[in-house]
Amino acid sequence: MLPVERHKAIVNSLNSAGVISTEGLVQLLGVSQETVRRDLALLEERGTLRRVHGGAASVVARGGEEPSFTERSQLEHEAKEELAQAAVSLIQTGQTIVIDIGTTAVEVARAIPHSFRGTVATPSLLVAAELADRPDIDLLVCGGRVRKGDLACANAHAKAFFTDLYADLAFVSSGGVDAEIGLTDFHLDEVDVRKTILANSAHSYVLADSSKIGRVAPHRVCTLDTLDGLITDFPVAQDIAQAFKDAGGVILTA
Repeated sequence: MLPVERHKAIVNSLNSAGVISTEGLVQLLGVSQETVRRDLALLEERGTLRRVHGGAASVVARGGEEPSFTERSQLEHEAKEELAQAAVSLIQTGQTIVIDIGTTAVEVARAIPHSFRGTVATPSLLVAAELADRPDIDLLVCGGRVRKGDLACANAHAKAFFTDLYADLAFVSSGGVDAEIGLTDFHLDEVDVRKTILANSAHSYVLADSSKIGRVAPHRVCTLDTLDGLITDFPVAQDIAQAFKDAGGVILTA
């Protein structure tokens, strides 16, 4: 079993049970205790779980620092590609699309079919670079201060740009998705831009791989009923699934 598959299985088990023993994971995954301990240490560093004596427990991860863009780009890469394919299945020719920042957003840009004709707006210079040579895409990039790593544009200039843009469909990023607290992120000025994007989009979906599910970053963007749905790479916990169902939203799993 590949590391990415083991990590997904661990997250899924914790989402279902709340706590699991090291021995239980050894039997579930068919690997050694040492491999399980390494996996749990990595997932704890990412804020996905907390290690306890004899195993691991599910947590609502709070605060902390967001991993660097380089670290995030190396994690769950295959899952993010599949997630991106699920996202672009929603796109129709002629639409105005907003693609947010982050590693998964870049994968969504890459996955857009070359046959697509329409407008794409983004606060991400990396997303813009992926689409810059597409002759049938009218590419719009907001201004603002650029954050290193993600090359994300934010501040009042970026907000003003999206205040006057009305999109058919928006794919937004997140630092975490929690059933009760909702969508959260690490960067306050980018949160304000994201709120504006959501307010002006006819339909909006949050992109969140399994490492974001159940996590809570410092700044809230919105409650889950603001969104049309969640696009993720793995079945989510029952509380999140129910929260989207209650709000009339959908969950698309790659």
